[in-house]
Amino acid sequence: MEDKRNFETDAIRAQTERTTFREHSVPLYLTSSFVFEDAEQARALFADEVPGNIYTRFSNPNNTELINKLCLLEGTEDGIATASGMAAMYCSMAALLKAGDHVLASRSVFGSTHQILNTLFPRFNISHTYVDLNAPSTWESKILPNTKMIFVETPSNPALDIIDLEWLGKLANKHKLILNVDNCFATPYLQNPAKWGAHLVTHSATKFIDGQGRVIGGAILGRKDLIKEIRFFARHTGPSMSPFNAWVLSKSLETLAVRMDRHCENANSVAKHLQSHSQLEYVKYPFLPSHPQFELAKKQMRLGGGVVTFEVKGGIERGRRFLNALKMLSHSANLGDTRTIATHPASTTHSKLSEAERLAVGITPGLIRVSVGLENLNDIIADIDQALLASQ
Repeated sequence: MEDKRNFETDAIRAQTERTTFREHSVPLYLTSSFVFEDAEQARALFADEVPGNIYTRFSNPNNTELINKLCLLEGTEDGIATASGMAAMYCSMAALLKAGDHVLASRSVFGSTHQILNTLFPRFNISHTYVDLNAPSTWESKILPNTKMIFVETPSNPALDIIDLEWLGKLANKHKLILNVDNCFATPYLQNPAKWGAHLVTHSATKFIDGQGRVIGGAILGRKDLIKEIRFFARHTGPSMSPFNAWVLSKSLETLAVRMDRHCENANSVAKHLQSHSQLEYVKYPFLPSHPQFELAKKQMRLGGGVVTFEVKGGIERGRRFLNALKMLSHSANLGDTRTIATHPASTTHSKLSEAERLAVGITPGLIRVSVGLENLNDIIADIDQALLASQ
């Protein structure tokens, strides 16, 4: 057992064991299956009596390296990689819930997570109740006898609301519930929900973990007994990550710390620059003192993250004019890229929600979500400023 190392070192030095070729960088294992030494080994592998690879839908050295590294960085016992972030969200719930179960979920979750809870789970008689991240005192009263899981995003997408993970972990343990935290916006570098009591930590690795808009992937990390059930579910339903994507994402983790430092530095500066802008109703960023949960964010996050949101004066039409006036920033539904991206959630990522549902989670008509990239700060600010001026 090696001595405890720092985050940046683990992200770089935790690797699959070298082969006889003594490669410095981990190779790609582009194979669908693996051979057995003999019939007894095959039997033992299928019986889960010994570790090893059988079939890439089950495991692969590249996927194993990615998960081992993520578990190390998040401080969890075990995990699995999935084909996408939404596969991770779905499997982390569906594998552990059954007909008649109930989920307590924060109202502020990603649009596709809303669809799982609102549209898909009712087909299987799995119900849910939404609770407000900004009203935690109401949560305990919403726990039902059949509640099995609490699901939250913090910071939330796109409203950037924060929930007290330490308090939530104690609430989940008090009622013997599974606490499942989507940590996509923060990444393992900025926040570790397991440290505060989360039993599962889910990621869309497509975002900041990849960081360059190249591949799709997800991860579910957490308590060993829960991951065992999720692994069985995933093994037989097939949402497996490709070895190539796992290799890319594992290499991406090597630069996660340095990238997130720059994302956060740029985002914080953009938020400060915009907070008194005459053409904006408000600006929201976890590490701005004006954020309603500023002190809480400072407690459980290392830095404020790479996403800033603001409301342009003039509503939805002004928001569209602002996006159309951008010259450098990308207009895309993704986030976490090296390139700064602007998104209008009301008409894209959360468009399937009703207006009342959007307003309930802080998605106003003129809300713009900016995933602040790694370009020169002055160039990012200049493009936002000119677009605000041009869209008046």
